[in-house]
Amino acid sequence: MKKLLLNILSIAVLTTALFISCSSDDPVVKEPVIENLGDGTMEGELTENFTLDASTVYQLTGAFIVSEGIELTIPAGTNIQAAEGGTDVYVAVLKGGKIFVEGNESNPVVMSSPNGNPGDWGGLTICGKATTSAGVDAEAEVGGFIYGGTEDNDNSGSIEYLVIKGTGAQINSESQYNGVSFYAVGSGTSVSNVAVINGSDDGVEFFGGTVSVSNLFLQNNEDDAIDWTEGWDGTVTNAYVEHTIEGFSTVVEGDKVNNNPKLVNLTAVSTTGGTALQFKKESGATITNLYLEGYEKNIDMKDDGPLENVIIDGVTADPAADYISGTKVDITAWNWKEATL
Repeated sequence: MKKLLLNILSIAVLTTALFISCSSDDPVVKEPVIENLGDGTMEGELTENFTLDASTVYQLTGAFIVSEGIELTIPAGTNIQAAEGGTDVYVAVLKGGKIFVEGNESNPVVMSSPNGNPGDWGGLTICGKATTSAGVDAEAEVGGFIYGGTEDNDNSGSIEYLVIKGTGAQINSESQYNGVSFYAVGSGTSVSNVAVINGSDDGVEFFGGTVSVSNLFLQNNEDDAIDWTEGWDGTVTNAYVEHTIEGFSTVVEGDKVNNNPKLVNLTAVSTTGGTALQFKKESGATITNLYLEGYEKNIDMKDDGPLENVIIDGVTADPAADYISGTKVDITAWNWKEATL
């Protein structure tokens, strides 16, 4: 009888504890990253789907990482102000994660340091599961993130109307962050209407993958405006590059394996000379409607690479050609590229 009474009391205590623990009056415990987002601060690793609030100016104070299987949505008109923290401040989407930048023509999404000076912060990095000559589960120079697989139609989300300023923080003597780094990003990812301004390294760089991009505005990026390596196999359609500063590298740099990416409607204008198109090792491209203005050297073939790998308007590239007969990309309606915080 005594044992039975003790058992009944034990069950009662346990039931009471469970009832109390499930009470609707208990406070909901939020993840610190989510709690910080509620206060307008972006830092840490996001482990549940989240949509930013366009009415909030977010302060990017450190590394903000979107985990595998997680989605980050950024509505039209959202402003993200990056601290001038160099390589400690960036946004990264890990392999298997997704980012949805939902800007529009009148309300783009803006990511910038307060003054938008080159090298202030890291920029945006997206890692995918598409193929790259670096292999499966390669390690990125940016953050040591893992990227690469066998899914060429992989989907890392979408980017519409995004303006990025002041990127390119120095990692080491050989490497810097880019405005946007596409690591093995697949063709299921949609990217259009992106401006990268005042970066101390590349505007956009493709590390393998199959993603395509349209409507790029790249202004005064101090290394290459458009860069690719590791066998990128995609297309850039409608790109406008401006160089008004000394000492930049190139409009285009292609390196390593040649998977014959496409550039359709590429316009580049320089007021300070410099080199336009540079290809290293076996790299090449097929370019349709090229317009170059103001460059001292239009085509630079490094490493004795085969010139026939570069096809411009249907014929093998000619280093002696001026390439000013193409039709310039009309950016008069691209007012979104001027957006600031």
